[in-house]
Amino acid sequence: MVAFKASEAFRIDDDELDEEPGEVIESAPPLKVDEEREIITSSSGRSSLKKKLLKPGQVVTGFDHAIISMKKGEIALFTLPPELGYGAIGRNGVPPNCVIQLEVELISWITVVDICKDGGIIKRVMEKGEQAGPPGDLDEVLVKYQVRQDDGAIIATTPEEGVEFHVKDGQFFPALPKALKTMRKGEKVNLIIQPQYAFGEMGSKSTNEFPSIPPCSVLNVDLELVSYKPVINVTDDSKVLKKILREGEGTLTANEGAVVTVRYTAMLEDGTVFEKKGFDEGPLEFITDEEQVIAGLDRAAVTMKKKEQAILTITPEYGFGSTAVKCDRAVVPPNSTLIYEIEMLDFVKEKAPWEMTSQERLEAAERKKEEGNLLFKDGKYLRAGKKYDKAADYVHEDAPFGDDVEKLVKALRVSCWLNGAACSLKLNDFQEAIKLCSKVVDVEFHNVKALYRRAQAYLRTADLHLAESDIKKALEADPHNREVKLIQKNLKQLQAESDKRDAKLYANMFVQTTKDPSVGTKRLKVEKVEDDKRGEEVMTTEMEKFAVNSAPPPV
Repeated sequence: MVAFKASEAFRIDDDELDEEPGEVIESAPPLKVDEEREIITSSSGRSSLKKKLLKPGQVVTGFDHAIISMKKGEIALFTLPPELGYGAIGRNGVPPNCVIQLEVELISWITVVDICKDGGIIKRVMEKGEQAGPPGDLDEVLVKYQVRQDDGAIIATTPEEGVEFHVKDGQFFPALPKALKTMRKGEKVNLIIQPQYAFGEMGSKSTNEFPSIPPCSVLNVDLELVSYKPVINVTDDSKVLKKILREGEGTLTANEGAVVTVRYTAMLEDGTVFEKKGFDEGPLEFITDEEQVIAGLDRAAVTMKKKEQAILTITPEYGFGSTAVKCDRAVVPPNSTLIYEIEMLDFVKEKAPWEMTSQERLEAAERKKEEGNLLFKDGKYLRAGKKYDKAADYVHEDAPFGDDVEKLVKALRVSCWLNGAACSLKLNDFQEAIKLCSKVVDVEFHNVKALYRRAQAYLRTADLHLAESDIKKALEADPHNREVKLIQKNLKQLQAESDKRDAKLYANMFVQTTKDPSVGTKRLKVEKVEDDKRGEEVMTTEMEKFAVNSAPPPV
């Protein structure tokens, strides 16, 4: 057995200690023979040398395995079998097939990340950041950087306070957003950026801010992510954006139906203040999801924590739309984008069903159902459907109710499902209507309204056989029901149209196949597609006419 101390047997430089133990990272690719790379030799990045690999080192295989098991400051003794040491040949005075021991002290390392996994942007972490991060495309970042060319000439330096911009918009060179999206708040790094991620083969002409960049320039960048403000896409369509200025308390946010207390200053894009609420006259209080404020403000409020401060950018679709609106301090022109500086002072979340007594559940369900009925009558079917869903949740099948009210609870539950199905039909969400009606039919096999509404949905999805079955069951339960008879008449008309198309299709098939089987088949396919399209158009038109004349009222 041969024993070594790492300090005597091996020279451990930054390139060989570029992976942090216990972490899975993307490291810089190892140098190949005749390949050259710049190595930073100071934390400032101003001193550097170039390393060209002429011959691979002789570090034993086991040494790599040993290093990645260690922590900073650790001293350990490793015993390596021949296959992880110098093998059957031996070298450097070590006999063949010899077990060796290594005493290793891990003093420090620098994490190296190949950001694009092609060597184009190599990041060396000079100072780790906080847990917060990394920022996303929409987030607004504050950064400091200094950019140098290969020869050390400084190209650009940010002001002492740094520069602020949205990640997706970038700043100065294309590699900056890519690097920032791998960093955490407070992190300091050194970047080696190849031309394809900098200014390419053309370089860059001088501007008022920056000097000219020669073609094919490799950039050396010291970069610090000072801080960033998260930007949330509230509505998933980028039409309501929330930039968080101050994080709120805890993890809870308001919910739909919560009573929220806020203060805000509302402005146009040019800075004109048109409304200010919650200051001199006391905080503003409203209930979310009740249309008491504009939709964008309502939607953003349910994402906020207590004491959170944010800036909301709200497009006209979620603001005042295409109409001019006179507010407290100014008139909001049509199609205006609105800016709200808002603080969530407090909120009281609406009670969840499991937090209520049986009596409270029952009262809440009745209240939500009535609210849904009013919204349905006003043509607000989406919001009405949400109310019916909530009402049904309060009287869920698994909720503990006594036998004395079980009949009432069941009737209320069925009523909510039926009304929800009526909303879905109005919104052309036929699958949801089928699902809700099926819930009713599962507990009341011959519920005429459920069968009738499900048949309507089946007709709109061209499931004529299923529609016929539901109509038949509904007429068995109520033979004189006018609405069901009307939809039965409509079904027969649609079936007749379908039969005509089928008859024409089979006639063409017979004629063409007797003349030329191959031509007949091709023409048959074309005619079938055309007939199907015509059939769908006829069916849709007929059903739309029928839907207008038979709007199902809430119960």
